Amino acid sequence: MEILKNKRLITQITIILFTFTLTNCAVRVGTNHTTVKAKPLPPGQAKKITGEKSAKNYAPGHNK
Repeated sequence: MEILKNKRLITQITIILFTFTLTNCAVRVGTNHTTVKAKPLPPGQAKKITGEKSAKNYAPGHNK
């Protein structure tokens, strides 16, 4: 009878230790991507998207 009680005690202790080892694990879920700046559209592409005839409004460096 004592052997049976000792086996139960040992199994309970191992289960408790096993659960403690699992609770110490840190699992992080999510993205870890760095933010990349998107390049602005070239004036010609912006003109095509909007359907205008001139790309002058989309070219900030040109002041004609």
